[in-house]
Amino acid sequence: MKQNVWIWNHYATNMFFDQAGRHYWFAENLIKEGYKPVIFCASTNHFSDNHVDTQGDMYSMDSLNNIPFVFVNTPTYKGNGKKRILNMISFYKGLIKTARAYAKLNGKPDIIIASSVHPLTLVAGLKVAKKLGVPCICEVRDLWPESIVAYGSLKRNSMIAKLLYQGEKWIYKKTNSIVMTWAGGSQYIADQGWDKQVDLNKVKHISNGVIIDSFDKNAEENKINDLDLENKNHKNLVYAGSIRKVNNLGLLLDAAKLVQEKDQQIRFLIYGSGDEKENLENRCKKENINNVIFKGRVEKKLVPSILTRSYANILHNSSTSLDKYGQSQNKFFEYMAAGRCIIQTYTTGYSILEKYNCGVSAVKQSPEEIAKTILKACKDDKKAMLMGQNARIAAQDFDFGNLTNELIEIIENV
Repeated sequence: MKQNVWIWNHYATNMFFDQAGRHYWFAENLIKEGYKPVIFCASTNHFSDNHVDTQGDMYSMDSLNNIPFVFVNTPTYKGNGKKRILNMISFYKGLIKTARAYAKLNGKPDIIIASSVHPLTLVAGLKVAKKLGVPCICEVRDLWPESIVAYGSLKRNSMIAKLLYQGEKWIYKKTNSIVMTWAGGSQYIADQGWDKQVDLNKVKHISNGVIIDSFDKNAEENKINDLDLENKNHKNLVYAGSIRKVNNLGLLLDAAKLVQEKDQQIRFLIYGSGDEKENLENRCKKENINNVIFKGRVEKKLVPSILTRSYANILHNSSTSLDKYGQSQNKFFEYMAAGRCIIQTYTTGYSILEKYNCGVSAVKQSPEEIAKTILKACKDDKKAMLMGQNARIAAQDFDFGNLTNELIEIIENV
């Protein structure tokens, strides 16, 4: 047994405060199986102003529910500008120093799991693992630079992109195992033309998922009082998430407008907040889009109660070329646990919806196709209910207890 497991995730700071998240849940389940995980993350919290004070030291330590956390001292920032890049570089440098100091005091790990978002954490993992003589698993949860290119923020043939692609290939060649959150990870590497240099046998897939027991507990104990949600005169379709430009909810309004012309019973309930909310609300008033209600931000613990009481739940964001490699959004697995039909406004490769027959997806992300898909999903109540039941059964495969067993198999075989 590779008992001592170091998990590196720059942004796991938020998991400490939320007592939730991928690596928190992995650690929680690893402990149950006799492992000793330690989570290394930044002192700064990317998702809020709730930071950790290291009191000027290189790092500080804390523990939560028997999960040790090591916070690497990093400078604060806001937004996605230059200061965030400097924060990444600071974390990279500080993580290497912290790992060496921590190993001297507590002994070296049996294995390092270095997780993106950004690739510098993976580079640090490989460097320290080599120095300590232990294996390193690189977990890729966001493709850099491919995702930046796909969203149009970076040109594929630019010098920066080319350098990042070369760095990405180097990581894949050097790591003992590659864990990707999409089922099409091997296909991505082959599409890049790296399959002769990177051993595809070491590419593994561990999806994101859900803690079903926690989801059910919140659904039962933290019920929201919502007259719109309770109104059975409508078929309420729920979207839960951010309302920003990147979420492209304007497209969903376009589809809602078309649905309104065909079926007055279907209604869209939008739960969440963001800088686009006011603009979209004004648009609904101006264009008489009367089947959309913006419900505002709700606490995370209330979301299960909302999702389990909808007619169907809508999975929507801007579709990109990355969709062909699969899907692994955290909210998708909450939607599955809710036991309701899932309506997806775009199509993906390696489709979970198709595999488990738990929802429908638009063949093209256009207002017409989305509206057509929604109308079809809401036409047959029995079929929608059956898909919801299939979603709930399928959610078991993505419970973090099962996902942790998949991780353990990789840990013990590298």
